[in-house]
Amino acid sequence: MRECHQAIAQWVDSLGAQVRIDAAGNFRAVYPAAVSNAPRLLIGSHLDTVPNAGVYDGILGVVLAVALLEELRGCRLPFAIEVVGFSEEEGVRFRAPFIGSRALVGRLDQELLDVRDSRGVSVRRAIEEFGLNPREISQAELQSNALGYLEFHIEQGPVLEKLNRPLAAVEAIAGQSRLSLTFFGRANHAGTTPMRLRYDAIAGAAQWISIVERLAQEVSGLVATVGTIEAKPGATNVIAAEARLTLDIRHSSDEIREHAVEDLLRQAQRITAGRGLSVRESTLMSQPAVAMDSFLVQEIEQAIVKAGCPPHRMLSGAGHDAMIMAEKVPSAMIFLRTPGGISHDPAESVAEDDVEKAIACGMHLLDQLACSPDFYKRTHRA
Repeated sequence: MRECHQAIAQWVDSLGAQVRIDAAGNFRAVYPAAVSNAPRLLIGSHLDTVPNAGVYDGILGVVLAVALLEELRGCRLPFAIEVVGFSEEEGVRFRAPFIGSRALVGRLDQELLDVRDSRGVSVRRAIEEFGLNPREISQAELQSNALGYLEFHIEQGPVLEKLNRPLAAVEAIAGQSRLSLTFFGRANHAGTTPMRLRYDAIAGAAQWISIVERLAQEVSGLVATVGTIEAKPGATNVIAAEARLTLDIRHSSDEIREHAVEDLLRQAQRITAGRGLSVRESTLMSQPAVAMDSFLVQEIEQAIVKAGCPPHRMLSGAGHDAMIMAEKVPSAMIFLRTPGGISHDPAESVAEDDVEKAIACGMHLLDQLACSPDFYKRTHRA
């Protein structure tokens, strides 16, 4: 990440942007406005990724933000532009997503700083090892002059490709819950313990996983994923005493999502009771569905048309930093078509023509906002 920050800093240095790394490890570069003390528009995305990932998820949004600064060719707008490259959006290391953007909205609290990774290293310690001071987290928070937040991102799905649309304005981001469940049984010898006398944590977890899949197939719009599973003691010839797994569940309706979580937790209790096991659950995240700012969505739609593309609005099933930023400032997203709908994989790609259209859309949007009296009347939400 340090090398990544240095590379982007070199890109924006010649453009006259002032660079800093805040205490949460976010890259921040401010391109000045035509006048001093002007409000600012934030444009960015995240720089971290998942294991065995592609190269566009998140990162493309930061690169496009820099590209817009280059396209301005030294022209100053009535507002400053702050390019943001968020840290730890995916939540892979600490199983807690949006660490970077939470810092900007004042939600990187002591409890989150104490969360530990698989090696026992806390978020606080990781920040210190990176050379930053966690006691300065509050300095990363948004100031009252923030006009809004804009995020370019690949769709990470097949919808735009199916519709043959290069760009879309995101209307809302689906709510999501992330949980950790541990099924507890009793370890014993795999060869000498009869099947009827076993208390197999993995068998109980497997039964529950099949219910997770079935429920998601039955409820329209619901997606549910058991993304990791870890057995202890984890030997071929030992019945598992523990099975730890994660659940990721999403829906545009918070009511439906929350009801599904409650149902699945009841099913886990039912299964373990019938097998002589026990289960413990922990909620890692419960993020409500978030509507994007209606004014910005409308402006984006107009900019998409000016870029020569048909207008389209859609829901995001994936979580993004924009859903966190929306707690404090008007926020919006622009999706780019994802060929094959493939993401979180090395085969992830993007069409060069779509990137060109995204830059054109972004420039039209900046011009629209610069000329919009209504845009400057919008204030910080905190």
